[in-house]
This record gives sequence, structure tokens and C-alpha cells, in this order.
Amino acid sequence: MKKILIYNSGGGLGDSIQLFPFLISLKSHFRKAKFFYLGAHENHFIGKLKEYNIHLENIDLELKYFGFRWWHILFARQRIVKKTSGKFDLIIDLQTKFRNTLILKKIPHTFFYSKTFNGYFSSKKIKSYTTNHLENLSLFLEEDVVELSFKVNKLPKDLVSEAKRLLPNSNYVGFSITQGNEYRKKSWSIYKFTALANKIQSKGKIPVFFIEKNKIDLIQKIKNQVPAALFPELNSKLSCPALVTALASRLNTAVTIDNGVMHMMALANIPMIVLFGPTDSEKFAPKNKFTTILDSKKLYKTNNINSIEVDEVLSLI
Repeated sequence: MKKILIYNSGGGLGDSIQLFPFLISLKSHFRKAKFFYLGAHENHFIGKLKEYNIHLENIDLELKYFGFRWWHILFARQRIVKKTSGKFDLIIDLQTKFRNTLILKKIPHTFFYSKTFNGYFSSKKIKSYTTNHLENLSLFLEEDVVELSFKVNKLPKDLVSEAKRLLPNSNYVGFSITQGNEYRKKSWSIYKFTALANKIQSKGKIPVFFIEKNKIDLIQKIKNQVPAALFPELNSKLSCPALVTALASRLNTAVTIDNGVMHMMALANIPMIVLFGPTDSEKFAPKNKFTTILDSKKLYKTNNINSIEVDEVLSLI
């Protein structure tokens, strides 16, 4: 394999971070291959996530939301050949929409992997598809692709040092409380978070909140209700998702809703308690073995995340 193209239709930071183990494993297996990225949205790997050093060459076809418009099928082949001079040894389709897959398959290739319609469009059939792309690809390629995880020690040294400066001690419990996408109400009540923070403080632990610097009113509200709370990012000139991962590695545990910060924290491989309401915990929850999921749908048969009580989370901490 010399040229491998990866197509990702997800647009959020979390969607890209979830691919880290998959990409690290592939890049380790195909050491001589050049990896290209084609997305329906921006390439976060060379943007907001560049400090993680998981580089994928960006292909800009100048087609907004590539794959989500039927007329893209008229330009996909022509523009990709112009941009990359030839066909790909392998195209990996990481989504399952019929339209997107059909358009993507127009790009010249030798092998094409896709789970769409149970692998109907794949250039080679396998008996069954799991939710793990790496397992599927191992069968597809007839090669054992070893699954690797992200290691915090691969982060830039300045970020690791900054995290130690901001959180120099122990007994920290992290909290991520805000959702990036407002299309579903998946935030736990701020009052439940502050009540939980005060309870863990009474047990000798230090509450640490991960909140964007521009959310001034929210930060002040938390400070008023939890005077001992720390906001490490406010005390740093550095600002990037990789810093959040470095800071998370300093925590004993973390409590978070389903958001991008949840995925940044999960890369630190720390114990986490993740609260889910309307979104799918099986699809979006971190896959590491230290994650405990509280899903209101499974616990109380409701999408209302606030049906989860403070003491339920406290008992897990």
C-alpha cells in the first residue's frame, strides 16, 4: 500500500478524535503508505487537532459537504485525479450512507472498503461486519492489523509541562459540562454539577472544570457556587484540545456529558463517568475499559439526562 484514502463524513472534533486508535493502528501497519483525508467537513487533523501529530494529507475538492449532494458524483473522479495524480491503493469509507458511498466509489482505486449495505460496495466481501473497522479491515485485507491506542507521552513536551504546572498535585476530579452542538439537549443541570463538585470537595478532592475561556458568565456562576473550583485553562496562554488531554492525565477521574472534551479526556485513558441522555452511548462513549456509562435511556427509559441523580454519580467517584 502506497496511497490510502480515508473518508470521514463527521464534522465534530469528537468524530475525528474517535478515529485516533484506528488511524494510529493503520499508520503503524502501513508504515510506507501516504495517508490522505477526504471529508465532508474540515480536516481537523491538520487544524485544531494538529498537536496530536496524527497527520493526514488533506484533499480539498472544492465541493462543500462532499458526498452529501448527488451532483458531486459528476466531479469526484475528475477532481481527485487532478489533485492526487492517479488512483489509490485503498479507499476506506468510514460511514454508511448509500449516496456518499456511491459518490466515493467513483474515485479511482484498487481496493474499496465500506460497510454500507453490509459491504455491498466493497471490492472484497467478508462474512460479517462488526462495529470495529479495524477488525473488519483485517479480514478484508487478510492481514492482522494490530490495534494500538493513543499514548499521552506522544504529546508535545511543552503541553505536558504546562499541564503539570497548572495541576501540580493530586486528588483532582475533572468536570466537562457544556455541549458543543445544540441540536440535542444533552447537558446535565449546572446545579447538579456544582452540587456534585461541593460534595467531592468535602471528601478531600479538588473539582477542576474544563470550560472555554469565552464562557465568562458560566465560569463566574460556578465560581460563586463552588469557590474552590479550578479552571486551569484560564491560567494558560496555551489553548488547544491536546492541552485538555494533557490536563486530563493529571486527574484521578472525570465526569462528563457527551461532548468533544469527553473524547479529549478519554485519550488520557483515565477513569471516567460519562452521562448520556438523548444520544447513543454505545456509539459515542469512549471505548477504554475505565469508562463507566450512566445512560438515562437504559436506567430510566427516558431521554432526559437530568433523571440521573447527583448521588448516583458520587457513589461511582
